[in-house]
Amino acid sequence: MHTPPLVLTIAGSEATGGAGAQVDLKTFQQHGVFGCMALTCIVSFDPQDHWAHRFVPVDPQVIADQLEVITTTYPPEQLDVVKIGMLGTPATIETVAGVLRERRFGHVVLDPVLICKGQEPGAALDTDEALKALVLPLATFVTPNHFETMSLSGMETIETVEQLTEAARLVHERSGAAVLAKGGVHLPGPDAVDVYVDADRTEVLSSPKLGDGVQVAGAGCTLAAAVAAELALGATNYEAAVAAKAFVTRGIEARMGSSAPFDVVWQGA
Repeated sequence: MHTPPLVLTIAGSEATGGAGAQVDLKTFQQHGVFGCMALTCIVSFDPQDHWAHRFVPVDPQVIADQLEVITTTYPPEQLDVVKIGMLGTPATIETVAGVLRERRFGHVVLDPVLICKGQEPGAALDTDEALKALVLPLATFVTPNHFETMSLSGMETIETVEQLTEAARLVHERSGAAVLAKGGVHLPGPDAVDVYVDADRTEVLSSPKLGDGVQVAGAGCTLAAAVAAELALGATNYEAAVAAKAFVTRGIEARMGSSAPFDVVWQGA
């Protein structure tokens, strides 16, 4: 009987297959890890409205039901790694946080999908504040993008590697988690720079910028999912960060185009 490592993703569906839970499962499979999924929301772009997001949350009880059967089917000694993607509402965040407190996974990899850019008080801000208050303290590894790193660190600007490093340290201090802060295409220069910070080390990870210097859809989801898969395979946090960045770089290099105004990562690379 084959018993591969298991990873749970708690994330949303993105209909094109370029992000979200679809990407997580493909990334797990590519690593030889068995993936299971609790769906939190359904996201589709609107081609008739400049490809804006259409967002439909899954009922919190349905999320709880999914997590109940997953955690019952796979006991802690079999399933000890969870990757968290888009949650989307305070109610969803409360439900997921409750399960995380009860189950106590050994590795909680949080891709902190923040939706409030400072212009949307109300539901968006409430959602982000709930994520910071309820889920971030339970994470063991956090993979914020450029904007999320600013939000979680409290820094108003990140324009240099030194500022990204300072921000990553602040996120680590506030969460206690290992942090892989993604500079990506947002920092000047020829390289895509990310910064890894944990209690014992700080490392700058660089690779040449690809994709003509523009963001490629699914890169953040793929990175966090690859970290989770590597942890399930026995890697340390730092080893998982290095391997995940290399995996994403290959996926961006082999990115797939479409009729949408963005390319997507190809996990099969």
